[in-house]
Amino acid sequence: MFYKDERLALFIDGSNLYAAAKALGFDIDYKLLRQEFMRRGKLLRAFYYTALLENDEYSPIRPLVDWLHYNGFTMVTKPAKEYTDSQGRRKVKGNMDIELTVDAMELAPRVDHIVLFSGDGDFRPLVESLQRQGVRVSVVSTIRSQPPMIADELRRQADNFIELDELKEVIGRPPREVPADRESAYSS
Repeated sequence: MFYKDERLALFIDGSNLYAAAKALGFDIDYKLLRQEFMRRGKLLRAFYYTALLENDEYSPIRPLVDWLHYNGFTMVTKPAKEYTDSQGRRKVKGNMDIELTVDAMELAPRVDHIVLFSGDGDFRPLVESLQRQGVRVSVVSTIRSQPPMIADELRRQADNFIELDELKEVIGRPPREVPADRESAYSS
């Protein structure tokens, strides 16, 4: 539930939202996402968190990061750590949980409602703390994927759970083809 006069902030866990939308078979149109939440309240900030591969000449996520930066999103990035797993596969790790948590805690006194785009159960204590400060918290993720992309404890803690699949018609667009070698850059 949203109120027109409430001050909103969006906190988008980029890799988590990407994975949830991919599991549901669509891409996020971030312009439409921002417009949707501007319609729901007074949007103060829209944060987007992602790790970037800095050692590649081309990072597949760089065009998205640049577009978001120029179109009203506050970008929070850091270099991703690259490693090889036990099966010899190239993996990328870039956890942005601490950055997102610190920003949400700092902004809490200035907002009425935070919308967290993540299903990561590690955010449950953050949601609980924000609620103790009088901030309402909505969590956007999905239970319709196999397995569900949201931790049960996070869903229970939130004031409101928004099923990502139900936003598909409002903020979605058909998925674009991503070459298999570049897809790994989106996962963390």
